[in-house]
Amino acid sequence: MLVYSTERGLVCPKCRLPAAKCSCRREAPPPKGDGIVRVRRETRGHGGKTVTVAEGVPLPGDALRELCSELKRFCGTGGTVKDGAVQIQGDHRDKIVAELIRRGFAAKAAGG
Repeated sequence: MLVYSTERGLVCPKCRLPAAKCSCRREAPPPKGDGIVRVRRETRGHGGKTVTVAEGVPLPGDALRELCSELKRFCGTGGTVKDGAVQIQGDHRDKIVAELIRRGFAAKAAGG
């Protein structure tokens, strides 16, 4: 049983391969779906805070993070990408739907 080795350098905790050969962090394919981006408002699981979630954006990982960054600047608030969905702090459904449509995505507001 190998306990410690400096032979391989940094190791990915998921696939246990050297960081240079890691396949976990490479570009993931865009999510499969019907091609419609659904934008909804959530409060559950966010400590009572309102979060706007855009799911189904047909972009790979880095492009999705770039879109999230641009939407954060557009709304003037924080946000993140989690599980392939863009999360923006606050209730910005209408602004985000309008901006996604302007960018050429098929988007609609979901939920109540």
